[in-house]
Amino acid sequence: MDLIRLENIIHHLNCRWKLQTLSYWVGVSPLFNPASLYDGYDSVINLEVIRATSNIQDNKKRICIRHGLIDHYLQRSLMPHEAEMRTWMLGAAAHVEGKKIYIKEIIPYCQKSSTYKERRILQKEVSALCKFLRPFVLNYWNTLLQILKRELCFESYIEYCAQKKGIDYPWFYNEISSILRMTDKLYFPLMEEWSKKRYKLPLDALSRFDAINILSMEEFDPLFPENGIKYFFEFLNTWDIDLNSLIGLHLDIAPDKRKSAQAMSFIIQIPEEIYVVIRPAGGWVDIETLAHELGHGISSSYVSPELPLVDRDLATSYVLSESFAFLMQNIPISRPFLRNIMGLREEHVDTLYYYKVLKDLSIFRRYAAKFITEFEMFMNGDISDGRLYSEYMTRHTGFYYQPESHLFDLVPEFYSLDYIIAWIMEAIIEKHLKESLGEEWMFQKEAGDILKKWWKQGNSYDVFQFLERNRIGEFTIQPLIDRWERVLYGKIKKG
Repeated sequence: MDLIRLENIIHHLNCRWKLQTLSYWVGVSPLFNPASLYDGYDSVINLEVIRATSNIQDNKKRICIRHGLIDHYLQRSLMPHEAEMRTWMLGAAAHVEGKKIYIKEIIPYCQKSSTYKERRILQKEVSALCKFLRPFVLNYWNTLLQILKRELCFESYIEYCAQKKGIDYPWFYNEISSILRMTDKLYFPLMEEWSKKRYKLPLDALSRFDAINILSMEEFDPLFPENGIKYFFEFLNTWDIDLNSLIGLHLDIAPDKRKSAQAMSFIIQIPEEIYVVIRPAGGWVDIETLAHELGHGISSSYVSPELPLVDRDLATSYVLSESFAFLMQNIPISRPFLRNIMGLREEHVDTLYYYKVLKDLSIFRRYAAKFITEFEMFMNGDISDGRLYSEYMTRHTGFYYQPESHLFDLVPEFYSLDYIIAWIMEAIIEKHLKESLGEEWMFQKEAGDILKKWWKQGNSYDVFQFLERNRIGEFTIQPLIDRWERVLYGKIKKG
């Protein structure tokens, strides 16, 4: 088996798929017909070659090559089902007070353009849309699960994900369940208070659409400096990072209705071809989103081009990249940055940072609830019933989630847990940088030097190896718990 040839074929096909997705994201016609993507590759993308990869001696190469081939085997098999699903979803729209809200526009609509009454109407409209579209989405998932079991011989979806990502899902299920219980008393009184302050309504009167609105922190947008994005770009010079000099990084932040409302990084080839795409909406949500995606883009730009493909472009998990993205995302709404770069008054710094941390706790609990819901659904072997989703999501976030929308909130390969692990990693990394460089670590040139050294390693290590090899510390939730309690617990005591 020619491993170098297989690596290059997987890499080439990965690039074509990512470019295809990038085209859809920015709202332009794809460069080539998706149906022709696998023309000429039947001799490689087949079950015989996939089975033969079991003989690869190097563990990391075996996982990367095997699952790279499986990814393309699945994508080729699912293309007609995905095309059908995409076609129906593309034209699906809710009608709210004379406005037509397409599915892809629901998040920006809820964030910036809706009232509580309109979001109630939207909830009913989305319920009807989900019931109509459900057969197409369920067909896609059932086909995927059948291929994994019957053709690729995985015992379960959980086993498939565990082999691909090297994650002990049952262990994390127990840990995440414990964290949710541990933070109940901290979270609910404060979220209840925010709900009443923002809408004069109790938390149980709000839905997931209201969650999108309140967690966008739109109420604090008047505090956002006119040149806030520019300030962040200038701040990067502290670390000797000039975005214009990173020739592989392409930044698209122009307002364009054709773009997806969801910001995204497209890491086509590391480090020479990276796209960061955002459709700005205005306010704090923009700078958080942009900083997060730049965390992916910039960290990928500094990966050593001398690393082998498996340590650059053929990763089966992106948790470490997400960790750097969360680290970057949190900088512009940190106290030092708000005070020294954004120029906010101290009382505004305290208020904004408090709600930022409460928002993060709320979103963390959303991801946690999604993971334990999805784990139980796949463990039970039935993803068709949304009642468990509605029960768990409502219980753990306080916002009502419709049972009929569960399939539309289902992200492949337990990516909610990837976010959770990355968030825990971010807190560990930030604690390490604070202890090394002080509370205002982000203003030290040495911080940039440390990060560049870490970024250079690419995907050489998983998150646990990364912490050990770089002598950062053990993997533990405690730094994140400490942050939540330090910022939020005083509010509970005062209350």
